[in-house]
This record gives sequence, C-alpha cells and structure tokens, in this order.
Amino acid sequence: MTTPQQQDRIVRFAAVGLDHAHVFGQIQGLLDQGCELVGISSDDQSSWVVRAVRDRWPDAEWADAPETFLCDPTIDLIVTAAVPSRRASIAISALENGKDVVADKPGCVTVDELERLEKAVAKSGRFWSVTFSERFEVRSAVKAAEIVREGRIGRVVQTLGLGPHREGDRAHLAGGDGRPDWFYDRESTGGIITDIGSHQIDQFLYYTGSETAEVVSSTVANYTHPDAPKMQDFGELTLQSDTAHGYVRLDWYTPDGLGTWGDGRLVILGTEGYIELRKYVDIAGRSGTDHLFVVDGTTTEYIDCSGVELTYYRDLVYDVFNRTETACPQRHTFEVMRLAITAQQKASKRGFAQ
Repeated sequence: MTTPQQQDRIVRFAAVGLDHAHVFGQIQGLLDQGCELVGISSDDQSSWVVRAVRDRWPDAEWADAPETFLCDPTIDLIVTAAVPSRRASIAISALENGKDVVADKPGCVTVDELERLEKAVAKSGRFWSVTFSERFEVRSAVKAAEIVREGRIGRVVQTLGLGPHREGDRAHLAGGDGRPDWFYDRESTGGIITDIGSHQIDQFLYYTGSETAEVVSSTVANYTHPDAPKMQDFGELTLQSDTAHGYVRLDWYTPDGLGTWGDGRLVILGTEGYIELRKYVDIAGRSGTDHLFVVDGTTTEYIDCSGVELTYYRDLVYDVFNRTETACPQRHTFEVMRLAITAQQKASKRGFAQ
C-alpha cells in the first residue's frame, strides 16, 4: 500500500476543536504516517487539552478563527475532537470546503446532523471518518478480526461489549482536575449511548458482518449524580441483525483501585468457538494491555497482541490520495451513528436521569 512518503506530496492537516484528549491519538497517528500538522484552533483556549496540545506541538500555527484552516485550500484533512455537539458543524464546513474529515466519536449527536453530514459527503466526494478508537487503536481488536476472518470460531452470532469508564481519569482530561461542564449535559455529549456506545455498535456490526441492525431495547440512567440530571452514568442496549445479536453495557463507575480508566471487554461468540478481549487490563493477572483469549474446537489459547500492527491512520492517508474507503467504509460509519442516536432516543430513563 502506498505511504505518504511515496506520494509527490504529503497530507497537510489541521486540528479544529480540542476538547477531548482523544485528539492526541488522532494527531500523533497522522504524524506517524508522515503527515504535516499545519495548525490548531479551538473555542476554549484555556482548556487543559488545548494547553497540552500547544505544548506538545509548539510549531503548529494557532488560529482564533477555525475558518482559517477550514477554508485553506492547501489543507487536505481536518481532525476534530470538539465538544460532541460541535463536531458535525465543523465537519460539514470542512466537507463543503473540499476537505476530508476525521472526527472523534461520536461524530454527531442528532438525526438532523447525520442527514446533513450524509448530504455533505455525497456532494463533496470527501470522506467523514469517525475514530472508533476502541477498535481502530486497539491491537487485540485488530487480531480478533484476523481470527474471525480465518473462520476459527465459525460464524459470529453475537457480541457482548462492556464499556466501563472512569469519570475522573486524568489521561482523558489531559492532566486536568475535573470534567468540564459540557460533560454533564447530554445535549452536549449526545448521551452515554450516542457517545461511548457508538464504539460497541461499531464492533457489533464489524465482527458480525452486519451492514445494518435494529435496536431491540435501550436504557440510560443516572444513579450517582442527582445534582446533574442531564448526565447519564449508565446505559445498556440490545441489537439484532438478520444474522446476529448484540448486548452492550456502558458506565462511568470504574473505581480508583483499577490501574487504568476502564476494564473494557469484548466477547465474540461464534458457532464453533469464542474470543474474549480484555483490552486495557487483565485484572490481577498479566501486565500490560491487549489480552486476547480464544477457544475453539481443539484448544484454549492466550495471545499477546502487543506486536499487532495498527493500520487505521495508514489507511486514512491512503484514502485521501486514492479516494478509497480502506480505513472504514463510509456506509458503516453512517450506520453506526444512526443506530447509536436511535438507541439513545428510544432509551427508557432510570434514576435521576432526565
């Protein structure tokens, strides 16, 4: 596959909207592929993320007005990890100005935004990629896909995804002491299912080979924040396609005693075996991340995935130059966000949730 260094020029990109620490992985992922960070812009200059980005990449031009980069014809791609309710407008402006877009999840938070994004992509011929990092940036998730493709566990008929998070995790706060106000407002975040549930929906469609699905049931709750009723700290949903089933559980309850921000797990059930991923920690077990267990008709095996290659950002660059969809099919991205928003809208409410 062609790399940026093999092209006549390199991909030039800007980061517009620096409100979540996921932007560090997005920027570094593109830099690792030889791309050039032209500039950065964000609404809240005082945020911990903005300050950390400017400290890490001091040579990147700062612009108070995002239009400086959104309208620059020499820039190929815009990265955004803005407040979730701002991501769609940034992406649409970039698409209308002939740029590809890489957005942190969730890429949008309403049906109207999704429809406008679909129209902007169709009209511009550019792509809108949402960084589902719990698959794209996790080596064990890449390895699991290889095992599924080999047919080792038969036909995949169900996924069980657990997405626990820690509210006060400093890595997600870029060293900050607390979550910003927008974090506690579902209108800004899109709600727990639209936000972190989109990861799990992406994995359900991907590993089961489903192009579409229906939301069978969904629930959101607020059990620990009576003073912030628009915050949701628990969510669950069930999915069903023509060939497979899925269950998702999400929460913000990770205790301080765990050595990482969340014990993210995924079980992929096949007709002839199953795979379990313990992505970020093997509690009281092996050190490090990316633990994969596979059980088939002949054996039970542990696989250390630390050496598995991640290809998302390499593929994105290839897609910029070749107008392809190797990083992630556009139709898949649209369907993930459609299902996430639908599940959020259909969800019953429990506890203090409003």
